[in-house]
Amino acid sequence: MPEPLKDKVALVAGATRGAGRGIAVELGAAGATVYVTGRSTRARRSEYDRPETVEDTADLVTEAGGHGIAVPTDHLDPAQVRRLVDRIADEQGRLDILVNDIWGGEKLFEWDKTVWEHDLDKGLRLLRLAVETHAVTSHHALPLMLRHPGGLVVEMTDGTAEYNRDNYRVNLFYDLAKSSVLRMAFALGHELGPRGGTAVALTPGWLRSEMMLEHFAVREENWRDALDRVPHFAISETPRYVGRAVAALAADADVARFNGRSLSSGGLAQEYGFTDLDGSRPDAWRYLVEVQDADRPADTTGYR
Repeated sequence: MPEPLKDKVALVAGATRGAGRGIAVELGAAGATVYVTGRSTRARRSEYDRPETVEDTADLVTEAGGHGIAVPTDHLDPAQVRRLVDRIADEQGRLDILVNDIWGGEKLFEWDKTVWEHDLDKGLRLLRLAVETHAVTSHHALPLMLRHPGGLVVEMTDGTAEYNRDNYRVNLFYDLAKSSVLRMAFALGHELGPRGGTAVALTPGWLRSEMMLEHFAVREENWRDALDRVPHFAISETPRYVGRAVAALAADADVARFNGRSLSSGGLAQEYGFTDLDGSRPDAWRYLVEVQDADRPADTTGYR
């Protein structure tokens, strides 16, 4: 099998589950050495209190063909992030790909609550987890990346710049968090571009993460059973789909053409020709605008 990232070193920050895990595995499948971080370990769970662990993700990376290395890290702690980057520098001498996927907000945001109704402590912690962690990680990791030209930073968010510009997302705290990450990629593009690096923002579509599948009481094998209750879930995608988007970007010698831009898994599938695990190419954000938000009946014809 081709390994376009065989000599590349990646850090996927926030890789315990969901999109981060899917990205780490696909980078491994492309041959990369992948450092994976998170707060849930086999010895100790985070406040999520879920079974997925960062060590499990590292094992999946290695099984896919790469080299997975688990480093439990709280990215709100600059000292821990500094030690993580120092370790990568000592062991590898380089960092080619940084994926900022730290989030941790699923249990913190409240749907459709105004800023004065929303729990303030939860809202502020959501912002710290979703925004501050990314800034801390970039601050410490990018000097190592800039030792070699061609580095790639992927800022993971929810929603494209166009969609989030025109739509209110859940509540003020969620809206601000996801829009801030989009702007981070834009700003990093200005700072990295002249120095030989590239930064992009990337969003998956409706993600069939572990938590989402559990919410709908289905498994990946029978996820379509949820469509009776949530018909638009038909456009959903696996975490590996956005993982393939990151792997394609990382292997593209001309990735700088995307510097500072907002991208989506569905859009990049059309650009690079990859598919989700079932062979389809869901284009969730176009579907959301043209079908779901337009109050049309669920129908993925022409969208996957």
